[in-house]
Formats: sequence, C-alpha cells, structure tokens
Amino acid sequence: MRIWRIVLLPVLLAALTASATPPAAAVQDQDDVLVDYRRQGGFAGFDDRVAVHRDGCAWLSRRAKPAVRRCLTGEERRRLLAYLKDVTIGPSEPRPMGADFLAYTLAYGGRRATRYSLPPSWRPVVEELDRLMEKYR
Repeated sequence: MRIWRIVLLPVLLAALTASATPPAAAVQDQDDVLVDYRRQGGFAGFDDRVAVHRDGCAWLSRRAKPAVRRCLTGEERRRLLAYLKDVTIGPSEPRPMGADFLAYTLAYGGRRATRYSLPPSWRPVVEELDRLMEKYR
C-alpha cells in the first residue's frame, strides 16, 4: 500500500499544479502588452484585469475565474488608442484609510501607477476597459 502512495503522489501533484494555473499567468509576454489595467478592492471584492496586446487581442480575467482571450473590434481598438494618446500615468497615490476603496492600476508606455481616485486623463481609458470587461467577460 505504501508503494502506491510514493508512485501516485508525484503524479497527483503534477496534475494539480498543471490545472491550477492562475488567471494572471495567462498573460505571458509582457513586452507585447500595450496597456495593462487592474481594478481591485471595494466591498464587492473586485479583482479584474484587462491586458490589451499590440495585436488588438486582450486577456480578461475576473477574480479567480480563468482568463479569456478576445480580440477587439477595429472600432474598439481605435477608440482605446485615441484615449491612450491623452493619458498621463503620473505617480501612484498612497493607500487611503478605510476598507471600501477601489485601486486602479494602469500600465502604459513603460510606466505603471496605482490610483484610488481617477485622474481626468485616466477616466476615458478606464471606462473603455471596464466596458470591454463587461462585454467580453
């Protein structure tokens, strides 16, 4: 009976680790990412991520669900690129006091920042990426 445990345990561990790939691991090539957006926190427990690649396709993940890959339409891609032209990443904000806040993290053009209140230049980009999340997830 003991020999079966020794033989079966490595096989089971390999199977479990292969199927337990986290949604964030689906976005593998960071050099190809045009914009990476995350929304986390709040009482609703948001944990959303949208990573749009330069080819116009995006990885979208919500909480612990597996990520999905969807390609944006030409109009969606043009609109997003137009909004990204006007975005200013700037510095991150310090984490606010309290429990019910949303953290927005945006990475674009080699810069990354986390904000808890949306700057005016971020608003169109965030609204578009949230809209894409709702449409494709």
